[in-house]
Amino acid sequence: MVKRGEMVRQVRGPGNLVSEDVRYIAALTAGRVERRLVEPGAIVDSATVLLVLSNPDVEIQALDAQRQLTAEEARLVDLRTQLENQRLSQEGLVATVNAQYLEAMRNVSRDEELAERGLLSDIELQSSRDRADEYEKRLEVERQRLAVMTDAVETQLSAQRAQVERLRAIAVYKENLVESMNVVAGVSGVLADLQWDPGQWVRPGDELARIVQPGRLRAEVRIPETQARDVAIGQLALIDTRPDTVLGRVVRIDPAVQGGSVTVDVRLEGELPKEARPDLSIDGTIEIERLTDVLYVSRPTYGQPNSLVGLFKVVEDGNAAVRVSVRLGRASVNTIEIIEGLMEGDEVIVSDMSTWDEYDRVRLR
Repeated sequence: MVKRGEMVRQVRGPGNLVSEDVRYIAALTAGRVERRLVEPGAIVDSATVLLVLSNPDVEIQALDAQRQLTAEEARLVDLRTQLENQRLSQEGLVATVNAQYLEAMRNVSRDEELAERGLLSDIELQSSRDRADEYEKRLEVERQRLAVMTDAVETQLSAQRAQVERLRAIAVYKENLVESMNVVAGVSGVLADLQWDPGQWVRPGDELARIVQPGRLRAEVRIPETQARDVAIGQLALIDTRPDTVLGRVVRIDPAVQGGSVTVDVRLEGELPKEARPDLSIDGTIEIERLTDVLYVSRPTYGQPNSLVGLFKVVEDGNAAVRVSVRLGRASVNTIEIIEGLMEGDEVIVSDMSTWDEYDRVRLR
């Protein structure tokens, strides 16, 4: 029957519950699966070991990296000792030359007194002064050499320390690869997927396991692409988990069409039923808008929005039906707007009447 009043426009589609917090565990190194310790569905914590892998090459590389690190650390100690000995030797040489210079200066003072008394020739006095000048210049050179050597000590040690740190980082990385062959969950949750069995070979980057947080779920509803154009973020949604219904809101709309449908993410706002879990099949109904004071009728099996169709209107107290042209407007899941062709209170046949397409009038009784 054609009615007038408020018509709620809705779109509907199937979907699944998915976890909002999903952790994918990937292999860091190649290896063979030796043991599988946990099965999907088990509750795990961050330290739970899921798989045990083995790869002798990775262990050998870790040992070799540790050997290289130890060798470079020993070189650092040797270099520090060598440079310190060289510096101390240079300081001793500076002290020796300084003593020789002071001795030469004392000799110059003595020879100057002797020369004033006429007891020493000018040539011998000049020779004494030249020797003092020589020691003075030599002392300056040795002090400069000591300064250069002192500055170079830290530069050489810094370079060797950098080499040690580089090899230490490599050794830590190699050790982490060895430790990663004991595959741990890393977070608390429910193990949703673990498909590897003992004997299989894992390559770097392969997905090993998937862990979800069961208490934080959202709905992914697949809306037919022809109906998804009116879906908007923030719209009300009802998620049927069979047998319960949960209230939600649209939070994301996939920009791409896949398989003739658009994926719409719905955040669940109501209390989740006990049977709610990741990958549970659901039906989602999204409220597009509410139309007030419109004519509407149950949606015909063949009626499309904004189209002109022929419907059989019941006449003669239900004894017959005649075909009338009806312009349809906006549609919902179960109802559709009547633009023209029918009036409030009219009764129409909304089931498939294609068998009688050649007739404009049919008898019902």
